[in-house]
Amino acid sequence: MFEGGPDVAKLNQIIAVEKGVKSKSLQDVNTAHAKVQKPALLAGISRTYQPKDEEGEQLPPESTRVQVQAEDVLREMAASLTRLFDVTATKDWANCTARADVTVDGRTIVADVPVGYLLFLEKQLADLHAFVKKLPTLDAAESWSHDPSTDWWKTDPVRTIRTKKVPRNHVKAEATDKHPAQVEVYYEDVPIGYWTTVKFSGALPARRVNELAERVEKLQQAVKFAREEANGAEVTDQRVGDAVFGYLFG
Repeated sequence: MFEGGPDVAKLNQIIAVEKGVKSKSLQDVNTAHAKVQKPALLAGISRTYQPKDEEGEQLPPESTRVQVQAEDVLREMAASLTRLFDVTATKDWANCTARADVTVDGRTIVADVPVGYLLFLEKQLADLHAFVKKLPTLDAAESWSHDPSTDWWKTDPVRTIRTKKVPRNHVKAEATDKHPAQVEVYYEDVPIGYWTTVKFSGALPARRVNELAERVEKLQQAVKFAREEANGAEVTDQRVGDAVFGYLFG
């Protein structure tokens, strides 16, 4: 397989090393860029001094060596990027063929699914699970039944009394020949009718929401299992980097 690696590798092993290879390549490219952007490192000089006559001052020769050679930097960068190109190519080529079935309770939901689509399913199912968990549920304080005529949920009719406040007089002291009667006005609630109330709702029973959430969770687990299975496929080493940099820097 790759330098320092086994002859046969699995896709999940390639995925495991890819991040480290990317990080090292980025560091190497940044180092190479920094080297060639410093003209002083690429410059060298050699000079000697000869006085005008024998009595003139003698000065030692001066020299500065070239510290960075651009061709060497190109070779180093190509070597680092070749590793990245090969690892990424091996992963992407393998992703085209690595597949697995998504199975829940012995039932195949989706067959022969490629790794890329399994990753897509994982993301979508995570979003769906968050949505399902926030679905509105029926008020547990009420008793609900399904109404086929409206396809809504409804409660049993509840009858309540409608009242009206009617003024009444309360004689606190009878009238005398010297004082008028002392009367206090108060209000009495008198029934005048009845309300019959039926509540309706488009929410879901908690049982239904829990059932939906459980289904999503089961499918999430099945997709993760399928992805692990697909990632266990053997990969074929792809040598892309040599061809690319052989053309670019050759």
